[in-house]
Amino acid sequence: MTAVLLVLGVAALVAGAELLVRGAARIAARFGISSLVIGLTVVAFGTSSPELAVSAAAALRDEADIALGNVIGSNIFNILVVLGLSALVAPIVVAREVIREQTPIMIGVSVLMLLFALNGVIGRVEGVLLFLGILVYTTALVVRSRRESLASQTAEPMLATGPDQDEAEAIERGEQPRLLRPLIEACLGLALLVLGSNLLVQGATGIAAALGVSELVVGLTIVAAGTSLPEVATSIVAAIRGERDMAVGNIVGSNIFNTLAILGAAAMLAPDGIGVPPAALSFDLPVMIAVALVCLPIFFNGQVIQRWEGMLLVGFYIAYTVYLALDASEHDAFTEYRAAMLYFVLPLALLTLLASSVRTGRRVVVERRGQSRP
Repeated sequence: MTAVLLVLGVAALVAGAELLVRGAARIAARFGISSLVIGLTVVAFGTSSPELAVSAAAALRDEADIALGNVIGSNIFNILVVLGLSALVAPIVVAREVIREQTPIMIGVSVLMLLFALNGVIGRVEGVLLFLGILVYTTALVVRSRRESLASQTAEPMLATGPDQDEAEAIERGEQPRLLRPLIEACLGLALLVLGSNLLVQGATGIAAALGVSELVVGLTIVAAGTSLPEVATSIVAAIRGERDMAVGNIVGSNIFNTLAILGAAAMLAPDGIGVPPAALSFDLPVMIAVALVCLPIFFNGQVIQRWEGMLLVGFYIAYTVYLALDASEHDAFTEYRAAMLYFVLPLALLTLLASSVRTGRRVVVERRGQSRP
């Protein structure tokens, strides 16, 4: 029965997120918001809504470890698996705005999360500050996008970039957009998310009890992977269709939303705040920050995420999952595995990325010098 609840919960979350994203993206696109901003906000927040529903439900049930593990695990999963698989499907070009602005913001909020957790608990005050952060971030993005949209309309009327071309043409003709259907889709999606979150939390806690592992580990793995399925589907489909801005924006925006909105809401709802276990403070949180930092050399490398880099990211996640499994089972090979990862595999991979970035930087400098010569 526990496994059935888990499967039904994931299915409801995926279906709910699909409806929510479809409805919200159509509403936003009709009002002239760019595809990158849609990816960073509407799509990212919509695909992260399963994490919000699950973490909020876990916080209300006083199961803070699942809420915390879900946020950390989803952030790690989004970059290593979702971004990695998307790059394996097709090399992804990264917009300069993502490199210069959004990635540093993602790294900054990850570090802020670690600072709030140093005392062993993320309380309601920290939760309010985090949630205010997502409000400021979203408002700034939307206001700037609207200004750019209005500026572009001085040259020629702008078609909506949503999936419904007929309605986009109707907007161009001056007709009012029909919002009833997208609103119904969004509301139905939210209802499915609430249902799926409750089922998934019940199933996850049952598995944790049956296997004898901590709720933190279950949140880092099963719950995080299950609630990140919408990001997987959205980013891969976006990469296949050539919507690269939306693919990368979805991942970066989801991580920012996870940290600010989801953790903030969970900390406000939890009766005693979100307790941070020593294992999460000493390992999982630093891993999350390291994964965010890895994005800088990868994104900077010619502003293209190559397939070999996508394979490297997926390999990192496999190694991370093996680490959690060995640690949870107290396997004899855990000590040797940890030493190999810390002192050989990770340094070698980071050096490879840095060397590739340096070569790319030198090539860009040479090209610019050549272009500047008469």
